[in-house]
Amino acid sequence: MALLPILRYPDPRLKKVAAPVERIDESIRTLARNMAETMYEAPGIGLAATQVDVHKQLVVIDVSEDKSALLVLVNARILERAGSQAGEEGCLSVPGIYDKVERAERVTVQYLDLDGVERTLEAEGLLAVCIQHELDHLTGKVFVDYLSQLKQTRIKNKLAKQARITA
Repeated sequence: MALLPILRYPDPRLKKVAAPVERIDESIRTLARNMAETMYEAPGIGLAATQVDVHKQLVVIDVSEDKSALLVLVNARILERAGSQAGEEGCLSVPGIYDKVERAERVTVQYLDLDGVERTLEAEGLLAVCIQHELDHLTGKVFVDYLSQLKQTRIKNKLAKQARITA
């Protein structure tokens, strides 16, 4: 397995819309394993293929405390949204930045697993937020896009300053 480089906001590649996975084969399974390893190492609870510059509809999620509940969603789509919750979100592509985002409290999502089996999942709370956040990435949206223009500019400036310091 390999750690993959994570794109950093405001990299324009984060705006690319991911294409559906046409065939679940060993290359997709390897990508999912590498994405999971990258997510755990970061550490994070979700990672979309877009964030590692692979523009396919694939996300990995694990909201468990002990990294025991890896969920891989291929070609996922949200069928239903219910309720509303606002909570602090962060993102591996926007390191060190957290802000409140309003999302549905519950979602029903349909996806393929790594065996190509179609599944439906009802999620709530943190898992529902994570699913919405990661699926946004596949449409070229980062959580920062939900914030005001002023906050977006401040975040871009802060990340640019961090990049200069670490360069």
